[in-house]
Amino acid sequence: MSQNTSGAQAAATRVDPVTGAVIQGALESIAVEMGFKLMRMSYSSIIRESEDFGTALTDATGRQLCECKMSTPLQSGPIPGYVRGVLKQIAERGETIEPGDVIMHNDPYGGASHGPDVGFLVPVFLDGTLIGFSVTTAHHLDIGALTPGSTGIVNAVDTYAEGLQFKAIKVYDKGKRNDAVWSILRDNIRASSLVVGDMEAQVRTAEIGAERYLALVNQYGLKTVMDAFEDLLDYSERLMRNAISALPDGDYSAKTFIDGFLDDPDPSHRDLPIAVTLKVRGDSMVVDLTGTAPQIPDRPINMPLVGTVDISIWLTLRSILLDSVVYGSIPQNEGLSRPITIVAPRGTLANPIFPAPVIARFCPGNALADTVMKALSQAVPAQVSAGIGNLRVVAFSGTQAGQQWVHMEILEGSYGGRANSDGMDAVDTLFANTRNNPIEDIESHLPIRVDRYELRNNDAAPGRTRGGIGTIREFTMLADGAFSVEGDGHKFRPWGYDGGSEGRVASLKLVKADGSVEDMPSKVPYHALKAGEHLISEGPCGGGYGNPLERDPQSVLADIREGFIDVATAEAEYGVVIRDGAVDTTATAARRAA
Repeated sequence: MSQNTSGAQAAATRVDPVTGAVIQGALESIAVEMGFKLMRMSYSSIIRESEDFGTALTDATGRQLCECKMSTPLQSGPIPGYVRGVLKQIAERGETIEPGDVIMHNDPYGGASHGPDVGFLVPVFLDGTLIGFSVTTAHHLDIGALTPGSTGIVNAVDTYAEGLQFKAIKVYDKGKRNDAVWSILRDNIRASSLVVGDMEAQVRTAEIGAERYLALVNQYGLKTVMDAFEDLLDYSERLMRNAISALPDGDYSAKTFIDGFLDDPDPSHRDLPIAVTLKVRGDSMVVDLTGTAPQIPDRPINMPLVGTVDISIWLTLRSILLDSVVYGSIPQNEGLSRPITIVAPRGTLANPIFPAPVIARFCPGNALADTVMKALSQAVPAQVSAGIGNLRVVAFSGTQAGQQWVHMEILEGSYGGRANSDGMDAVDTLFANTRNNPIEDIESHLPIRVDRYELRNNDAAPGRTRGGIGTIREFTMLADGAFSVEGDGHKFRPWGYDGGSEGRVASLKLVKADGSVEDMPSKVPYHALKAGEHLISEGPCGGGYGNPLERDPQSVLADIREGFIDVATAEAEYGVVIRDGAVDTTATAARRAA
């Protein structure tokens, strides 16, 4: 990945600032409108409720003009890679892109994040010349893999076992619908009415985005719009370069571990390191992943370099170095990544070689983001959190009234404590910002009952600011079905920072019909469930930040009143003595001194 420093120092603009700001606002409004349109037209809860989608506009080469900021970074961020992958495939086949085309793409070795995240591209033409693309991506409930669902596919031996692969396939050719492709989709995907309905919503959304972008170009002229875009690229680049320049030159290294497959007898499948060294030199940075575990050729936790690894790194650096609380709204475009070079040795988890499987790349990618943050904590300790509790995703499936159903449920993680505030409880972390499904939505559509949804008790990692708290989720099957899980964080505790305690690991238990309990690993391939059986998930808790004995006693008391910890824990972990529902300041001072 090369660096482009053009315009980095230039403050002059190509268009006047007012016009540039209006065009920027218009571009972002188009992307946001696309996002709302897609949500409202989609059938499945993973898009409609969880917002696991992306919408964006690019120029004709794939440079991103704007993205929908309420969408998931792991969906909108990879869109330039989708476009470049499509352009490469089209060129290799000797084809051309024409007005009226709609192109489908999900090649994880061609820019896509992974197979279930299917992109639809609508080219935008002005007077017969290609000037850009309107693109939507979304996670689909099923993509025709070896078992139901598009998550929990943790035993695929190669990319061919991960489901259907679409490499720049025209689902509309010069405006004519390619019915054969749509028939293949309906005949090879489970819950096809939902999935294909979502895909059709993506197509229409991308068409709307193309219409809006063309109207903007016609209003201001292509040169003015593109000049404003170049100014935005340069502005974003200057922001990032200035932020990197503020860091002391040096190398900042960190290593974390992911579970891998804890029940696998092969040691090469377990306890896998992720290594990061940030090399800061002036206003640029090299992110070196040397030392990361070798790829696993027959397990799908490898991460595509383009579409997952790059997004994980860029999103983390942008979030920490250009915090929106300080900088406000920042144009999301390629200028932010110009000062950053990624070094990822081929054949590792972070740069696998085809056809190594990659469909379960989410948790390793989130762990990579966490490791980047751990390395960055050495340079900007006040801007990071302690270690995060990783997410997990479960796919439920079964048949109902003769129809197959699939449901994807995101099991939240948690953040570590921060310099001036506690870790966030029960949320998606780092490069995901999807929402959970409302219980009412689950129970009204599926043969599943949600018996518990609550925060863990007495498990917040102590620190001057405590770690975020994970959830307890309990699901009961009301009919025979199955589940599979893609997760991590059952063995390695989230890291504490500067004297803060390590966080708490996750767990997953299956309560069978006879009352017996089976502990499950963090990755579970397709597993049958009987009606009345329960799945109980305990989410991980993030690490603590700073010495627990420095925590404000009133904050400790507030946690007691909220039910997060008890009186005994307050005294044992924080040295805070509670009597008659209040802090005993004298006893607390003595306890902490001891």
